[in-house]
Amino acid sequence: MTTAFVRPDTQALLTMLEAAVEVPMNEMEPPAAREAYVAMRFLVDAEPTKLAIVRDLVCPGPAGEIKLRYYDSRESREKGPVIMFYHGGGFVIGDLESHHPFCTEMAAQMDLPVVAVDYRLAPEAPFPAAPDDCEAATRWIVDNAATELGIEIDGLITCGDSAGGNLAIVVAQDLHKKPAVVPVIAQVPIYPVVDSTAAGGSIDEFAEGFLLTRDSMDYFSGHYAGVAGDVRCDPIHGDLASSPPTVLITAGLDPLRDQGRAYAARLVEAGVSVTYLEAIGNIHGLICLRKGIPSAQKDIDNICNALKNTLASL
Repeated sequence: MTTAFVRPDTQALLTMLEAAVEVPMNEMEPPAAREAYVAMRFLVDAEPTKLAIVRDLVCPGPAGEIKLRYYDSRESREKGPVIMFYHGGGFVIGDLESHHPFCTEMAAQMDLPVVAVDYRLAPEAPFPAAPDDCEAATRWIVDNAATELGIEIDGLITCGDSAGGNLAIVVAQDLHKKPAVVPVIAQVPIYPVVDSTAAGGSIDEFAEGFLLTRDSMDYFSGHYAGVAGDVRCDPIHGDLASSPPTVLITAGLDPLRDQGRAYAARLVEAGVSVTYLEAIGNIHGLICLRKGIPSAQKDIDNICNALKNTLASL
């Protein structure tokens, strides 16, 4: 039993979900779990932020078309960076709809274009389909932003939550090994999974009762079928010294907390500029829970402010 601090609004949501959820997602077939995940957004997440542009498009990928969604608070803008966003969901659930409110909020707060990637999901498309799609989509945006989005870009910011945080790091590592026309200037992993072999610590402390459970982590990893130790699955083992300036947030009540902390510490040891944040008293998934946990808005504000400071220092 944990003695960690739990915010009152976090506890209220956990109590509500415990009473409302009859079948955990990890006991559903993936298609049903995906439907339940998107449906949950309308119960627990904020309404989308109004923007000048929200537009769907597609790009070619390794196994067919990849759906993208382009967000911008302006109809037109000068040359600048673009945020590439990769959604969470354990590589099994999640899509453009599940993280739509967050993407609108980030585009508004950062005053930067955001492009969300609807990569292939496991078990239909196991590892390395997700990083392959995210890398391909990111390279395509670099090469086609002027014609497809009507903007010129001079840098990439890779961002994502949970599984998407993993993908944000992996894409940044891949684009260092084989650079695109413009560089990755920052990465923003949000409570990322970075080490599939991690055990003990926060995984045990928050194994159940805090939304993301050990059982659901096993469900996701079993379907994803990642290769332990492969840097595109476990990016904590990658070339960390080449990482871009990083803004990383963990949630204080998250089974993934300790591996996020460990990754941030290793970046610091490797000489990388890191802003580390921890959402004390909050849970995994917080960026999609602003209606259920109103205080999560401040956590998102902190992420955006930290990224603004990081970009200002470049």
